[in-house]
Formats: sequence, C-alpha cells, structure tokens
Amino acid sequence: MSERTASTAARASSWTVRDTPVGPLLLAATDEGLVNVVFHAGPATADRALARITGRLGSPPVRVDGPADPGSVAGAADHAGGHVLAGAAAELDSYFRGELREFTAALDWSLSGGFNERVLRELLASVPYGATAGYQDLADRVGEPGAARAVGTAMGSNPLPVLVPCHRIVESGGGLGGFGGGLETKRTLLALEGLLPEPLF
Repeated sequence: MSERTASTAARASSWTVRDTPVGPLLLAATDEGLVNVVFHAGPATADRALARITGRLGSPPVRVDGPADPGSVAGAADHAGGHVLAGAAAELDSYFRGELREFTAALDWSLSGGFNERVLRELLASVPYGATAGYQDLADRVGEPGAARAVGTAMGSNPLPVLVPCHRIVESGGGLGGFGGGLETKRTLLALEGLLPEPLF
C-alpha cells in the first residue's frame, strides 16, 4: 500500500509493549482494531515500527504505559484504540499461558493490502490453533496456485503476527520455513500449540 496522502484524514492510535515468553511485543491499535504486533520490541525496533505506523496512519501513536497489573493496560481507556489494546493484551496473556486458542480482538488491516491481505485473511480463517499448512496449500486456498513464494512474502509482511498466525505456515517437506520473529520464536509458538516438543532449555 502507498503512504497516506495529505488529503487523507489522520487516524489516532495508541501503543504499548508487553513482556511475553517470546520477548517484548509492541502492540498498537486504533479504534477499529489492533493494527500492529511487533516482535523483539527493543527501543530501535519500536522506533522503526512507530515511524511506519505514523507514516501509514498520519499521526504518531500515543504511548500507553505498561501496567503494574499484568492483566491490564494502565490508562488505555483514555486513548484512541485503548479499549482494543487492553483487550488484545489480555488475550495475548491468556494465549501465552496456554488458556486461549482463538483470538477475538478486532483487527485493523491498515498496514496490509492487496494479495498480502487476502492471504493473511485466508490464513486467519482457515488455519486454526494446533494446525499447520504449507505455503503452497495457502496459495491454492486463495486461488493462486503459482504463488507459493508470494505467500512467503505475505507471511514476512504480516503486521499482526500471533493473532494472524503466520507461525503456522511451514515448508511442505517438514521444515519450519522462515519467520519474521526468528526461528526460535516460531519454534516456541508451535510448541505452545502442541505442534513441536517443548524446548529443553
């Protein structure tokens, strides 16, 4: 998708960082839904993600400080997207505790579009918790049988990982394939869902 033009109204959003078993996750949301999830969200990674969100939405997201209570996002209700952010954070906490298998948080697809969005929506709809699919399989499901490599590109551009489960797409020969969050993160997520043995260390 192209950058927003000056004539497009800016959209407000908020963001926070959550500690998880796969490292810090940056979560950003608009009133429409969760708009971005970013792995390994140290300062430099967070700055790049926030610049991208600002460029696409037309205004910088507002920081919502992390909570003292890990089940909440302090002050979220006071900001655009805050209610979505709080709900998504609670669902992610439950997922990482092994208690949640299907996310219900609203999603804002503003950072995706075209073929990539089509593939990601199909992934979300058709590859549930505890299942995997291949790149070719997903290409077939969207009616583009020659687009297995493009499916890989779509997985790499996924702005909503974990909730839109690109970690469940693997190579047809049994290999893990690539993953924007790193292969160790992919292994951890697949193990959490019972698809790989738990790591020994």
